[in-house]
Amino acid sequence: MVSSVQHSSLTPSPPARSLSQFSQPPTPNSSSLDYDVTIVGAGIVGLTLACALQNSGLRVALIEANSRDAGLQQRRAYAITLLSGQIFQGLGVWSEILPKITTFQQIRLADADCPMVVNLQPQDVGTEELGYVGEHRVLVAALLKALANAENVTWLCPAKLIDASYGENATLTVSIAGEQQQIKTNLLVAADGSRSPIREAAGIRTQGWQYWQSCVTVVLHPEKSHQNIAREHFWPSGPFATLPLPNNRCQIVLTAPHAEAQHWLEVEEAEFLAELDRRYQGQLGKLELEGPRRLFPVKLMQSDRYVHPRLALVGDAAHCCHPVGGQGLNQGIRDAAALAEVLITAHQQGEDLGSERVLRRYERWRKLENLTILGFTDFLDRFFSNQWWPIVAIRRSGLWIMGRLWPLRFLSLKLMTGLSGRTPALAKRSS
Repeated sequence: MVSSVQHSSLTPSPPARSLSQFSQPPTPNSSSLDYDVTIVGAGIVGLTLACALQNSGLRVALIEANSRDAGLQQRRAYAITLLSGQIFQGLGVWSEILPKITTFQQIRLADADCPMVVNLQPQDVGTEELGYVGEHRVLVAALLKALANAENVTWLCPAKLIDASYGENATLTVSIAGEQQQIKTNLLVAADGSRSPIREAAGIRTQGWQYWQSCVTVVLHPEKSHQNIAREHFWPSGPFATLPLPNNRCQIVLTAPHAEAQHWLEVEEAEFLAELDRRYQGQLGKLELEGPRRLFPVKLMQSDRYVHPRLALVGDAAHCCHPVGGQGLNQGIRDAAALAEVLITAHQQGEDLGSERVLRRYERWRKLENLTILGFTDFLDRFFSNQWWPIVAIRRSGLWIMGRLWPLRFLSLKLMTGLSGRTPALAKRSS
C-alpha cells in the first residue's frame, strides 16, 4: 500500500550521531505507553507482522494512510515461496489462502531462442511442490480476517504519521481525521515501502542502484492450459516471467531496458500480444489481456542498518531486489516473522523491545540472508541479460549442467523456495 508517512514533515535525526551514542534507557513503564509496537504501513508485510504479534501480550497499533480494505482492490500477483506458505500456515491463515491461489510443481527455465529447457521438479529438493502464486487481494483478505478479532491490535486508519522522535520511547505525531494526536510507543516499525520516509528521517542510509530496466506486468488469459508451470525465460533484454494463476490466468513480468519497456507499455494491444506469442512460440495458443498493462522501474537497495533505537525496518523499507525469481515480497514476509519472534522472546524475558540490544538480534538474523538474495537476483539478471558470446556460452553450458546435475538443482531450489537459512519459529510450528 501507499506509504502512510508524510516525508516533508518528519524530523530527521542528526546525521553525525551514531548508534553507539544513543543511551540504552531502562524499559519504559508499560502504563506510560499507548502501545508496545506501532507498525506504519498495512500492506502484506505490515499485516503479517501484526498477525504474528497476536496473542503475544503486546499492544499493537497499525497506522495506514488508506482505508483498511484498500488492498483488496489491488490485482497484482506474487510468487510465494514454500517458506512463506509455512509462515502463513503458522499464522493460521493458510487455509483461507491456499484454495484461492495456484500451486506449481514445475519451474521451467529457458535462455532466449536456445531450444534447451531445464525443468525443476519437487523431487529435486524433496518437497511435494515448488511454490505458489497468489494475488495481493487474496493475501490481504486472509490477513485482515485473522486480525478482525485481535483484541491487542488497534487500527489507526486512515491516518498519517507526521513526526517521530526517539528517546526513552518513540513519540509519534499522527493525523487522524484531520486532527493531530500524540502516541507513545516502545517500538516503531517502518513497513512503509522502498521510499520509506521513516527510514530517511531517521538518517539511515542505503546502498544500491537503479537498474537499466523496467518491468511491464499484466494478467493474461491463454487459450491453452498453463499447466500450473512457473516459467522464467531469459532474454538479452531481461527476464520474462510467467506466473500461473487460478482459472487458467497468468501474470507476466516482462523486463526490458527503460525505452523498450515503455514501448511495450504503450504499443497497440495486438502488437504486444504478438510479441508475447513470439516469446511463447505459440505454446499457449491465443492470448487475451485482463486489465491494463502496468510499468515499474526496478532497483537493488540494502539499508546500511535495519534498526535504530526504538525503530526497526521491514520489507521494502529495509531492502529491495530485482523481481527475477520472485523473491521480494517473500523477503518481507520472512522479516516480519523474524522480528515478531525476536520481540515476543524479548517480551517474555522482560527486556526492552525498543532497545538496540534486542533489535540487533533481528538485524543479525535478516540482513545477511537478505543480502544473499539480493546478490543472487542481481547475478541472474546481469548474467542472463547479456549478449557477449563467452557469457552466452558459459550460461548455456551451465543450464545444460543444471539439467543433468542434481546437486546444482537442489542448491538453486533451496534458495528459490526459501528453505535455506534460519527458519522462523512460525514456520516450524506449521510443519
